[in-house]
Formats: sequence, C-alpha cells, structure tokens
Amino acid sequence: MKQVKLILDKDYVVGKIDERVYGSFIEHLGRAVYDGIYEPRHPEADEKGFRKDVLKLVKDMKVPVIRYPGGNFVSGFNWEDSVGPVNERPARMDLAWKTTETNEVGLHEFCEWTKQADSSVMYAVNLGTRGPDAARNVVEYANHEGGTFYSDMRRKNGSEEPLGIKLWCLGNEMDGPWQMCAKTADEYGRVAHEAAKMMKWVDPSIEVVVCGSSGIGMPTFGEWEYKVLSECYDDVDYVSLHMYYNNPHRNTADHLANSLDMDKFLKGVAAICDAVQAKKHSKKKVHLSLDEWNVWYHSNEQDQEIYKTKPWGRALPLLEDVYNFEDALLVGLTLITILNNADRVKIACMAQLVNVIAPIMSRKGGGAWAQATYYPMMQASTFGRGTSLKTKVVCDTMDTPHYKDVPVVEAAAVLHDDDGITIFAVNRDLKDDAELNIDLRAFGDYKTIEQTVMHHDDMNAVNTEENPDNVKPGMPKELGSGEKIVLPAASWNVIRLLK
Repeated sequence: MKQVKLILDKDYVVGKIDERVYGSFIEHLGRAVYDGIYEPRHPEADEKGFRKDVLKLVKDMKVPVIRYPGGNFVSGFNWEDSVGPVNERPARMDLAWKTTETNEVGLHEFCEWTKQADSSVMYAVNLGTRGPDAARNVVEYANHEGGTFYSDMRRKNGSEEPLGIKLWCLGNEMDGPWQMCAKTADEYGRVAHEAAKMMKWVDPSIEVVVCGSSGIGMPTFGEWEYKVLSECYDDVDYVSLHMYYNNPHRNTADHLANSLDMDKFLKGVAAICDAVQAKKHSKKKVHLSLDEWNVWYHSNEQDQEIYKTKPWGRALPLLEDVYNFEDALLVGLTLITILNNADRVKIACMAQLVNVIAPIMSRKGGGAWAQATYYPMMQASTFGRGTSLKTKVVCDTMDTPHYKDVPVVEAAAVLHDDDGITIFAVNRDLKDDAELNIDLRAFGDYKTIEQTVMHHDDMNAVNTEENPDNVKPGMPKELGSGEKIVLPAASWNVIRLLK
C-alpha cells in the first residue's frame, strides 16, 4: 500500500472560503428550465408549476447562488420579455441554441424559485445585442424601491418589494465568435466599463463580474483579460473564467489530471488581474468568478442529431450528458482545486444544474435523480464551509499522456468555525490503495471521527432513473483511535476530524 503524508498547520491558510464557490447555473437552454425545474403538468408540480422532487435535490446540494438566464442565450435576450402577464409575453427565436423561447418562466418566477431553493440569483445582462442602457434599467427594475418607471413596473407586475439581486454578470463570453454581437477586447472593455458604472449608480450595493476570455484555448486569452481590465478595473469586482473538460481519448489517468490544468488557469488569470492592479497603482483587488465549469462531451453527437430533426423546438433535450464515476472523480478534483485557490476564487458555478450538463436529471412526467457528479458537489458544499488551509501532500507522482509529475493523491482541507477539520481527498491511482497519514503539527490533539468513501469498480458506471444509487458515497465509517485512513484506488474521500 502506498504511503501518503498530509501536513496541515493552523497558521498556514489559503483564505476564507466564500460559500458562493458552491454555486450553479441555469440557462434557458434545453430542458434546464422547461421540463426541468418547471413542469406544470407533473404530479410533483407545485401551484406555480415547479417540480418539488427536483427542488428537493437542489436544496440537498446546498447551492448558495445560481447564475441566470445565460450563457450564450443572454446575448440575444430582452429582459422585458420575461416580465408582466405570462400570456402576454412574446415567444422569441433563440439564435444561441436554435430553439424557441416562450418566456413562460421569467425574472419574477425564477427569483421566487431560488428563494424556495434557499439560494440567490446571479443575473447576467445582455451586452451583445443590447448595452448599458438596458443593463441599468433591469437593475432599476429589480432593486430600486419605487417611484420610478422601471421600479413601478416591477410593483405593477406583482413584486412590491425589490427583488434584491446583488450579483450581476456583464454579458457572457464576449470574445467568442459564436456569441451574438461578439466584441473585441477594446469594444467590450468600454461597454463593460459604462454598464458597470451606471448599474452601480442605480444600486451602489451590487457587485459585478466582467467577462474574461471564453477559454484558455482562445487566441484572445490573456491579452483579452489585460485589455478589458485595463479599461474597467475600477468598476468591476470579479473577472469570469469558463472551463470544460472532456476525455476524447478515453484515457482515465489523463482525464483525472485535468485539475492540474485548472490550477494553472486560475493562477494565470489571477496574475493578470494583479498585473493590471499594479499598473493602475490600485489598492483594490479583483477576484475570480469561475462561473462555468464542468465535464462536457458525452452529448455532442446526439445534439447534432436533435438539431437535424427538431429545429427551433421548445425545450429540446440538448447537452444531456450522462456522467460516469470517472467524471465524478474529476468533479471532486476540481472542487479541491477551487478550495486550494480560495484566496482568489470567490464565486464558482458548476454548469449547469438540471438536465443540461447537470448533476441532476429528470424525465418529463417521470422521476428525478442524482448523477454521479452530484455527490462530490453536495459533500463539498455541506462540509466545505470555513477557512481553506494550505495543504502539503507528500506522495508519489505519475505521468500521463499530457501531464507530467501528477500527484497520486490530491487534497484540500477546511478549518471550520468550531475548530473541526474536513479533508477532501482523491486517490488518482487506478490500482493501488493509499494510506493517508495526517500531520496536524500546531493543531494539537484531534481524533478522526468519520470517513466517507465514494468508489466504484467500473469507471464508466452511471446512475439512471431505474438505478439511481449505483454510484454514490458509502455510509460514513467511524474510525477509532490509531485506525488507519485508507484511500481506496480511484476514490473520492471526505474525512472529518474533531478535537
């Protein structure tokens, strides 16, 4: 059995964990909204048409913030279409996903649903086909108390009190050629600057997220962030990052090493933010919003077939990746990477929440179930609140086709307000178990109270409506004094310590 040492010291911390790193994302795309969270004719639907079985899974995952309504969708979206009497709202062609948007679920309905989900809204404004004027108007509509055109419109539409949206995205992936009204860095930087300025004039209490480049593989990456932030640094609070991983060569070891790439990505964008801060002699620090991240590749072929047979349909079954155990391990590794960068990553949204590249699946008229990827996210959100500790992992390394010196075990540690400690660890080794030895140094005496392990012998194992518990963590195991902590080969582990 391989030996792994984890060294922790209470005086060495990464930073306070912002609970919003356990956020998610719902776009008007596929069956995320319609036939996902909302299905009025379903036996589990409430009086508003929202599915209670789906809502329970969302609440159990403890999602503090949900990005909405897009995504690519938002670059052609008129927010006014989503308010007012439902039967008077227009149906629109959504050019982003080649579907028809009916606007049955809009701003008020979604805000009400997020409250039921014990969550909050991260609202994206359209800086594609529209601009700063529409952006400041929707802030007025959502957050101003009353006595003005748009705030009184909200009150007329049934919300006497402000909706109170405090987190706003300045468009989406604006350097992507697939984006409606894509922009150069100079064009977008100016628009973002003016939009953020006016939005904060309307409500000084809000925070805004400016678009970073659409991905690390974009030719604009790096230069985009530098130019955009040079224009609007003083007006924004976060810069967005998007990252999706796939496994085209079906190489598990390589797939699980992608978290090293994520770590490099996060640190690189943080360095660009700091370079702009230094150039501007600013005391303000811009942090990171990893507001789209996940595994995404399983549904690519089926999506192309759907577009051939059902162009411009409503609620098409798009991007419905069925996630396996291997994907769940990478999700766990990504969460570990986020926690180990908690000093800079203050918002993170696993994209998306229901049906669309999602941890939760539902069948129209049928059941709802958790995919394999659901469980690391749920456990991290449940036990990952507090202060992220710096982790020193001493272990063997390995090489994969695209990565060198990959640690066999990767871990994050969280110190809670009650002085308890939770360790999240993934054993990447596909064959050998590892014994974890924890060196707590200045912490004093702690005892291990429990270990929860998620493992499956089949890396391709999935959950289905018929077999929803095929891939999930086992029951917590209490560990006695001196009992070994064993990380099984290919496993996600949650270890909880108490004085």
